[in-house]
Amino acid sequence: MGTLYIVPTPVGNMEDMTLRAIRMLKEADLVLAEDTRTSGILLKHFDIRNHLMSHHKFNEHGTSAAVVERLLAGQNVALISDAGTPGISDPGFFLVREAVKAGIEVQTLPGATAFVPALVSSGLPCDRFCFEGFLPQKKGRQSRIEALRDEQRTIIFYESPYRVVKLLEQLAQVFGSERQASVCREISKVHEESVRGTLSELTAHFKEHEPKGEIVVVVAGNNEKEPKDKTQII
Repeated sequence: MGTLYIVPTPVGNMEDMTLRAIRMLKEADLVLAEDTRTSGILLKHFDIRNHLMSHHKFNEHGTSAAVVERLLAGQNVALISDAGTPGISDPGFFLVREAVKAGIEVQTLPGATAFVPALVSSGLPCDRFCFEGFLPQKKGRQSRIEALRDEQRTIIFYESPYRVVKLLEQLAQVFGSERQASVCREISKVHEESVRGTLSELTAHFKEHEPKGEIVVVVAGNNEKEPKDKTQII
């Protein structure tokens, strides 16, 4: 029986690729890639000459059964996404679940994940946090935000640069305009930037400076103490 390896790839700088990740991609019988064109550039950079097969959110339900059969037959398979760790707002969960059901060993290599450096660089508490990833674009978006109003842990979102101003405005409306936050973009790339301030300040900033690149929004939890009950028994 083979092993399914979940292999993180750089979110920006190619130097963030680990030696173990390079070795596993070279040794695997098959590499599953979210986009074979994007991953082809990565593999060529590290002189990895391995067979690539497309595995993304639109076909993973169809391809996973065949992949599990390969694993059961003794092949080792490596899964990568376009950037970061597969399964974190990227394809991966479904295949891992099916492999586990089939009794196949799953090994996830440590490596790049965009929200970790964004969280640590934010200056907000990172001992306790919740990761929300991408919010729904339309249906359910507002209710998800409202459900987080009283969350005391630091909250992390992924967002498109085209919707980040909208997100900041919605968060300010529900959480309060003075809630502290950080917007980190282009992590591990040449133009990496973290902008910190209140939600209202960040909204104003990105209305004036068009956001570009991959975006991680980190928001302070609600640490306001509950108002004390002033009712007196007479």
